[in-house]
Amino acid sequence: MKAKYNVLIAVVLLLSLALSCASKKDYLVTIKTSYGDISLILFDDTPLHKNNFLELARQGRYDGTTFYRVIKEFMIQGGDVNKKEGTKVSTDAMIPEEIKPHHFHVRGAVAAARTSNPQRKSSECQFYIVQGRTWTEEELTLDEAKLHQYLRELLQKPEHQDLRQEFIELQQTGDATAIQSKLKALQPVIEEEFNVTLTKAVPVDRIQAYTTKGGTPHLDDEYTVFGQVLSGMEVVDAIANQVTDGMDKPEEDISMVIEVEEMRRAKITKQYGYKYP
Repeated sequence: MKAKYNVLIAVVLLLSLALSCASKKDYLVTIKTSYGDISLILFDDTPLHKNNFLELARQGRYDGTTFYRVIKEFMIQGGDVNKKEGTKVSTDAMIPEEIKPHHFHVRGAVAAARTSNPQRKSSECQFYIVQGRTWTEEELTLDEAKLHQYLRELLQKPEHQDLRQEFIELQQTGDATAIQSKLKALQPVIEEEFNVTLTKAVPVDRIQAYTTKGGTPHLDDEYTVFGQVLSGMEVVDAIANQVTDGMDKPEEDISMVIEVEEMRRAKITKQYGYKYP
């Protein structure tokens, strides 16, 4: 009898916990543009960025700002509140980094822009949404920084003058595909010449994401990713495809209005398929 009672209590507690989790609420953020709406969720474990973004959005301070920097197969960046309001950027207002290894730059990631600073603090307002592209596992595991470092040393050697000239001519053509192909072909040569390994370990979840969904892996662990697009990636793609000038600014101003709606987490999961951790 006692055993049955304990089982009943356990079942009641589990049901209570499930109902409690289902009734919890979160915030659905919708960025409205002339190309359509982008809906996104902000992560609980990046609270400084989440709360800052929600506060700016609720106050309407993002409304009328633009996606002013757009790079196809990379990202769209906007939300320059300082420019809109005519205020100066304050280093005191920068947000401490909240870089988490499980939040990375997969397609649709929402991340904080920043200037170069050793603490990797984020802009007080500017953000970007990752478009990116798909990658091969070989591309992801190649340590490009080491490759270029040893390539420079290789090209300085007198016996490789012809190779150096070949690279100079390739750079003059601006053929990025040909340059990348040549680098790939030189990897085993460099590894043998300098007795080094030019590959790096990449977590399995990142390889899976970048080879299927795509993204911008070279930004990982340098910028705070604090959200994820739930719907509207076709809008991100449309914005990323706009004609830009030499500063990556779209020729057409693409302004935004941001709305915040409180919603049950269970509804967000049901409507968008987002699974809370």
